[in-house]
Amino acid sequence: MHEYRIEGGFPIKGKITAAGNKNAALPCIAASLLTDEKVTLRNIPEIEDALVMFKILEGLGASVKKIEKHVWEVTAQNVKETLVPPELSKKIRASILFAGPLIARFGKASMMPPGGDVIGRRRLDTHFLALTELGARVDIDGKFEFSANKLVGDDIFLDETSVTATENALMAAVLAEGRTTITNAASEPHVQDLCKMLNAMGAKIAGVGSNILAIDGVKKLHGCDFAIGPDYMEIGSFIGLAAATRGSVTIENINPPDMRPLRIAFGKLGIRWNINGNTLEVAAGQDMKVNPDLGGMIPKIDDSPWPGFPPDLTSIMTVVATQVEGNVLIFEKMFESRMFFVDKLIGMGARITLCDPHRAVVSGPCVLHGDKLVSPDVRAGMAMVIAAMIAHGESSISNVYQIERGYENLIPRLKALGAHIECVEVK
Repeated sequence: MHEYRIEGGFPIKGKITAAGNKNAALPCIAASLLTDEKVTLRNIPEIEDALVMFKILEGLGASVKKIEKHVWEVTAQNVKETLVPPELSKKIRASILFAGPLIARFGKASMMPPGGDVIGRRRLDTHFLALTELGARVDIDGKFEFSANKLVGDDIFLDETSVTATENALMAAVLAEGRTTITNAASEPHVQDLCKMLNAMGAKIAGVGSNILAIDGVKKLHGCDFAIGPDYMEIGSFIGLAAATRGSVTIENINPPDMRPLRIAFGKLGIRWNINGNTLEVAAGQDMKVNPDLGGMIPKIDDSPWPGFPPDLTSIMTVVATQVEGNVLIFEKMFESRMFFVDKLIGMGARITLCDPHRAVVSGPCVLHGDKLVSPDVRAGMAMVIAAMIAHGESSISNVYQIERGYENLIPRLKALGAHIECVEVK
């Protein structure tokens, strides 16, 4: 085991390149099962979750090769196994994404309930709804068993705007007979990446980027060479880190349209940036004052399905708000346990009122002090890293495996920006 030791109080400064989008890489890795031809995936982030997905492919019988950093080749020609390796399925929530491709290509799939972050109830009902409407049968008895004689397109209305359920439905529908319409579909940039990859493989998906997707099934998909887009969640994390430490950062390889909902939310905290082409610059000396709503009312930063503010960044915004003058309400609507990490921030000196499992009022600015912390999930773990870099004194963060599941080479990249951070072995 290892933990992070961080000495706070040092502004960051420098340049980084945004990693590939974790949440796009995972479904695209699963989608490589849909063809027996070679699939080349580029800009895959060097993170644990991606490695687990590739190990699952190998466990199913696919040939997986790392060609160079961030570039992988997958050939699923010899896949005959349809049982997702149980020990790997339990490690990662994205293992559920193998259901759609396995059913579409082999007519069956079997897996244990997926693992992943514990941030509240994360229902899978929408996956089952979508797949059964396409003709699959689902049996649940300790594990999930899917089967289908054939998949037939249908008009599907998702009961929630679930990213992974949309992705599973897409991957099943591309090889289904006839037309499938998915209404109330998720439209996040990572869902769009999956759609673009599938179309590059010969699928026929219309409405990409909207909440209504129309898929005309094809008999077979071919290989492709596809590059994953940048991770706007990571970009948002580094923006927050720069502002909170009173530092500056230049981030390369961004996709400017992804920044629009982030610009609105960060703007409520007086944080601005400039974009020149695919480069984003956060300057030092940010205003760092809450911009009240009309009438002097306390503003709200709340999450919602895309193109709303992403829920994965509410933890980051909570920490950043502790360094901003004024009061702001953080309203995390989607997961009832994501805000429970704020007790650690309160222990460090933050002035936060947790109103209920979804809402917290943050009053700033306040001085944070180093503490012993435990990372509960990917994004709250990164929020704790930011809190430790703000704090006076030294902090330690354990269970950092959770952070490294979503952030590539975090320690070297932070050190290159001037962070006083070390990764140490502990018993």
